[in-house]
Amino acid sequence: MTIDYAAIEARRAEIRERYLLAHRPSSSARGLHHVALLSSDVERTIKFYQELLEFPLTEIFENRDYKGSNHFFFDIGNGNLLAFFDFPGLDLGPYREVLGGLHHIAISVDPATWERLRGKLEMAGVPHQIESGASIYFRDPDGARLELLADPLGEMYGARVM
Repeated sequence: MTIDYAAIEARRAEIRERYLLAHRPSSSARGLHHVALLSSDVERTIKFYQELLEFPLTEIFENRDYKGSNHFFFDIGNGNLLAFFDFPGLDLGPYREVLGGLHHIAISVDPATWERLRGKLEMAGVPHQIESGASIYFRDPDGARLELLADPLGEMYGARVM
């Protein structure tokens, strides 16, 4: 299959021209409350996110929609939460990236924390990929792709995106 990159770039430019407003209005949202992922093992997930990545567990309670299921939360800074559900008794199968599904979650950390967490990932034997000297891509124990980004919130590789 041949990809027409010139056509893709032309379409991107057309979309940018049409929808990227010179004077962007305020958002109707207050912020991201939480993103919810699935966990096949609650304790393993807590150890990974709290002990390895240093995201404190903030709460765990029963999922209101599925008896026996846990809903638990980690503080990822700036008032944002990363949440998980487990679904005991359901055979959900392994993680898959599908159209309309999750590609990755990018979490901003300061450069010193980025270096420390990179070292912790290496010591723990977590396979990872470093891109542009500012991003570390890796997967959690259930296969969800994460990115630790050393850029400040609102920036991406030196460009303002907010």
